[in-house]
Amino acid sequence: MPAPEHEPQASLDHGEPDAARLALASDTFRMLSDPTRLHILWLLERGPADVSALTAATGTSRTAVSQHLAKLRFTGMVETRKDGRNVIYSLDDGHLARLVREGLNFAAHKATGEPPHE
Repeated sequence: MPAPEHEPQASLDHGEPDAARLALASDTFRMLSDPTRLHILWLLERGPADVSALTAATGTSRTAVSQHLAKLRFTGMVETRKDGRNVIYSLDDGHLARLVREGLNFAAHKATGEPPHE
């Protein structure tokens, strides 16, 4: 049975954050604060891709995309698998995917002047 509308959903409310959770969340937002990394995560939310595809889609150099992917991989935000000689990157965390989408939706509202949602 779904939670009543006035109560937060259990998967979205984990209680008051402690210092460790606040630090981890801050680290996450820091990683999302770079436009290229945010674009890469947005692309990976739509499906797995290799460096060549991400380079073409972002219009960024292969070196820069590789460096961003290394940071994202180090922080556990992306996963990899081998496909022959290619490394395929993916985003397999629903929380992170929603965070990226919501951040970009928030930005779209600010950019267009569309009123906020409840």
